Amino acid sequence: MKANQNPLIGREKEIAQLKHIVDSNRSEFVVIFGRRRIGKTFLVRKFFEDRYHFSYVGQRDVTDAVQLQRFALALQNYAGLENVPDFKNWFEAFDALKKYLGSLDAKKRKIIFIDEMPWIDRKQCDFVKALEDFWNSWANLRDDIVFIACGSATSWMVDNLMENQGGLHNRITNKIYLHPFTLKETEQYLDSIGCPWDRYQIVECYMILGGVPFYLTLLDPKESLAQNVDRLFFNKNALLSQEFNELYNSLFTNANKYIDVVAALSQKKEGLDRTEISESTGISGGMLTTILTNLERCDFILSYSRFNTKKNGSVYRLCDFYSLFYFNFIAENFSKDENFWTHHLQSPRLRTWQGLTFEIVCLQHLDQIKTALGISGMATEASIWRCNDPEQGKAQIDLLIKRADRIIDLCEIKFCTEKFSIDKSYAERIRNRTALFRMKSKTRYGLANIFITTFGIVQGKNSGVVDGEITANQLFA
Repeated sequence: MKANQNPLIGREKEIAQLKHIVDSNRSEFVVIFGRRRIGKTFLVRKFFEDRYHFSYVGQRDVTDAVQLQRFALALQNYAGLENVPDFKNWFEAFDALKKYLGSLDAKKRKIIFIDEMPWIDRKQCDFVKALEDFWNSWANLRDDIVFIACGSATSWMVDNLMENQGGLHNRITNKIYLHPFTLKETEQYLDSIGCPWDRYQIVECYMILGGVPFYLTLLDPKESLAQNVDRLFFNKNALLSQEFNELYNSLFTNANKYIDVVAALSQKKEGLDRTEISESTGISGGMLTTILTNLERCDFILSYSRFNTKKNGSVYRLCDFYSLFYFNFIAENFSKDENFWTHHLQSPRLRTWQGLTFEIVCLQHLDQIKTALGISGMATEASIWRCNDPEQGKAQIDLLIKRADRIIDLCEIKFCTEKFSIDKSYAERIRNRTALFRMKSKTRYGLANIFITTFGIVQGKNSGVVDGEITANQLFA
């Protein structure tokens, strides 16, 4: 069977939402957003099959005059105008769009798609004001308009559309945020292109590229994973070696400050709280709040609480796999070895990185973990726990799941190339940690030691410390 190079994988909820939008009996203002390379434009194009009544893609780093000229050319094409309109401002441009759309059959829905909207809006530009006028004075008074706004600069999309305090306040009728693929969706995509990798290799791939669809399209199924990594990251002029700065600059204003924050988080595998981030970067107050909020919105960081603490005690952890890979291997690849990955497959540094990154894979698949534990419908709280007692010693648990049935799952996460073997000293450490947690937390809940590993646990005389186990296969649910 011939592989489909451009399948629409997953996105079932988003497709259902778009169907509901098209079938509604009112005009719809839809905002589709998400990080760069996540497939926003691809989703819209596939769903509507490029059948728009008007479409325009914002141009990056051009003047307002050029944007207006390109918009006029698009309108000439869709409206079949003899001449290219000459717009002096965005009010004139949207007035012309209204005139064209108003000439179409009033009984049929009209699809307007404006992509990369943040690139259109420049300083001293009247684009947003004109958009407000277009929607409030015309489109919102009809029942046949589906206006789709799309863009990667999440902070702009939120500030100017979803949390607009002016003319667009509470005017957005639907929001669609695209998350990265899960492991299962990644597997589905790789299957669709004829990639023969097993689930162990898919997990390894996920720890490098995450579930970012565009990155996955760069994979060559005829090559091994190691060959793909060398080609994409370490060969001369590798496609993803320079992606880092482009990624952050395309998403965020003051990108350097965002990079400072993620760089600080990359140095602490267990994450940092707000005070620690501020001390490390010199960023504080409202600016730090904005940065953390936007990074979390884009799935670059995740926040979670320390056990039995309030929200303001949140710990932030870098979870964007590309950024983690960049800080670990690209930023410091001074050797310029074009086959760096292939040459270091067995290195201790790579093994350490795999262990830490697999923890994040698990944290991002908490729903699948709950399903494996048989508690998918149960109310739970996920958190971490750390102890640094001078007398009792150090201990940490990277994932606790506090359950409504008064059980706390203490999750031990291990990435291995084979089944994980527990020796006597390791079993003793787990027992001591469990006892220390009960003493320090003063909890009366039942405690269960859950091991999340790639291939499971070797059964033996020391495996009795394990109350439940989850394998990588179950993360693909």
